[in-house]
Amino acid sequence: MKRSATDDNIDHAAQQVEKLGLKANVLRGAERTVIAAIGDERVEGVRSLESAPGVDEVMSVLAPYKLASREAHSTTSVVEAGSLSVGGNQIGMIAGPCGVESEEQLMTAARAVKAAGATALRGGAYKPRTSPYSFQGMKTEGLKLLAAAREETGLAIVTEVVAPEDVDLVGEYADVLQIGARNMQNYRLLEACGRSHRAVLLKRGASATLDEMLLAAEYILDGGNSKVMLCERGVRTFESHTRFTLPLATVPYLQEKTHLPVVIDPSHGTGHTSLVPAMCRAAIAAGADGLIVEVHPDPENAKSDGYQSLTCEAFEKVMAECRRVAAAVDRTL
Repeated sequence: MKRSATDDNIDHAAQQVEKLGLKANVLRGAERTVIAAIGDERVEGVRSLESAPGVDEVMSVLAPYKLASREAHSTTSVVEAGSLSVGGNQIGMIAGPCGVESEEQLMTAARAVKAAGATALRGGAYKPRTSPYSFQGMKTEGLKLLAAAREETGLAIVTEVVAPEDVDLVGEYADVLQIGARNMQNYRLLEACGRSHRAVLLKRGASATLDEMLLAAEYILDGGNSKVMLCERGVRTFESHTRFTLPLATVPYLQEKTHLPVVIDPSHGTGHTSLVPAMCRAAIAAGADGLIVEVHPDPENAKSDGYQSLTCEAFEKVMAECRRVAAAVDRTL
């Protein structure tokens, strides 16, 4: 649409798209509005939309992911959820324990990451684990503890949702719905999150291509939820020196292809506490819009992922280091 297009112009153009048998998704950017017409590009009459008032141009989006493509939305989207903002000049910092284990553990971590400068609290109430005998999370009780932590600290809550039927329940307590790597291609879950009003953090599958990740995001966007963040958490390769291989080239590549903000997970990406600080700094230097880091007050006794979790004191030091890197690339943390 033209920059001068009115709301009536936009509504009229969307209605004309629908009359052609296409689905109209209105994407409102900071400078201009784009109407993504989803459907068969061979439909007759598409070019005639250029004659509608307020329309600037009709163009084909070549990427298979129409709504996630930067062709459809040229400016980077800013996703806001409570205290968390990802995609603007400020880098979002999400930190907290892998799993919610107790009130004392969660509140200690929440207070510490808040004091260090984190803008959101992570913590898994539902923990899908490789072994059925591993700690599976506190579930609803864990959600209640997360809500209590938000009440005290003001931090937005990021927590994983593992099943479509749980989206509404988790959404009652969380500000951001995290879709884990194991569920990146759980299409019913993606569709359910697309119907939610909560922001979504979509993690890349351990063996997924970036196109597959973007098409997974497309499911959420197509459901009407525009508040999507992409998360690179490393992929499985032949290397065994780290838990996964964390490819930071993902950041500039995705920023070329999509308007969705990009978050890096150096904890899962390395699987070693000692490597997390360096990868935090490197991710910011590469242009990441956010970080999600595991922080536990007592990693040695953590019920999950203690081997890749920072102590509260170590996280405070990492934040100080990352602020200097952010300043060097004209960002804030």
